Amino acid sequence: MARVKRGVTAHAKHKKVLKAAKGYYGRRKNTIRVAKQAVEKANQYAYRDRKRRKRTFRALWIQRLKAAVRPFGLNYSRFVAGLGKAGIVIDRKVLSDLAISEPAAFGAIVGKAKSALAV
Repeated sequence: MARVKRGVTAHAKHKKVLKAAKGYYGRRKNTIRVAKQAVEKANQYAYRDRKRRKRTFRALWIQRLKAAVRPFGLNYSRFVAGLGKAGIVIDRKVLSDLAISEPAAFGAIVGKAKSALAV
């Protein structure tokens, strides 16, 4: 059986890892052993944080809504309960955006939620 020399594949693998490690600090950018570990860890963080980003943004929208409904004499949980009773189905992202860009429209929605709670 013929001998297989793997220099080309090894070089390609190393090149791929070192390209991914571009911009890293110290030996993490140019030594294959360290770069491989650094890239692997970076990929783990990237995977984890793609999931975490969704949580973070939802928390941001909730904080914005909490701050936006306070002047109307409501807290966040009462506001969301009022939306449910009023049958208004708007997600937190859109509500948060409305609170920032269209305060009058947001005020109308808060008014409806408030009146639904009173009933």
